Amino acid sequence: MAHKIEHYQKIIVATLKEYADAFNQQKDGLDAKVIADYQGNHFQLLNSGWQKDNYLFYVVFHFDILNDKVWVQENRTDVLIAQELVEKGVDKKDIILGLQSPELRADSGYAVA
Repeated sequence: MAHKIEHYQKIIVATLKEYADAFNQQKDGLDAKVIADYQGNHFQLLNSGWQKDNYLFYVVFHFDILNDKVWVQENRTDVLIAQELVEKGVDKKDIILGLQSPELRADSGYAVA
């Protein structure tokens, strides 16, 4: 199982770095940062910075790996990030849409927990 977790960690971090690079090219005053806690299996893409008089700080994506499953905890985009992870090698039955209510997960096509 350790190999699978390491594989999923690599996919998640590479995906977050791709988005961070794309966001940082926008020159909109925000700085995208990848936060990777390999021991705790928590992974985030954060945006922070000033836009005019407003300071913004928010999580764009948040993933956890719990019990060998990838939990999508946050997605503040219109990107189908779970599908993107599947295309990059995460098994669909190993993805749980944590940001979706438990009652709706059974209809998602992904794992329910």
